[in-house]
Amino acid sequence: MDELFETGSEVRREVLGADYADRPPTPFGAPFREYVTRTAWGQVWARPGLDRRTRSAVTLAVLTALRCEGELAMHVEAARRNGLSADEIAEVLLHATVYAGAPAGNAAFAVAQQVLDAEAERA
Repeated sequence: MDELFETGSEVRREVLGADYADRPPTPFGAPFREYVTRTAWGQVWARPGLDRRTRSAVTLAVLTALRCEGELAMHVEAARRNGLSADEIAEVLLHATVYAGAPAGNAAFAVAQQVLDAEAERA
């Protein structure tokens, strides 16, 4: 594979965790995985302009606004891995709620609570 894919794979593994990142893609999903690994992770997440904490906060806000609850759980975990506290995650979600609306915020808070509860159970 090329350098962007290799960089993206490394960043993806660091942000999302090896358990998630190292799962093999399905044949159907492999082209999507390659695209996202190269572009989102290799080109954008690897850029020096924002630290990973900030990128995680932005990602949580955008996923909240777009009602992407399926992706949100994974990125709440990533935000914790990138150093955001539960209180900071709540602030990001509350801030996003102002602009995205109460239903989007309500859904995001519910997803984040599930992730944080599971994290507390593992501790």
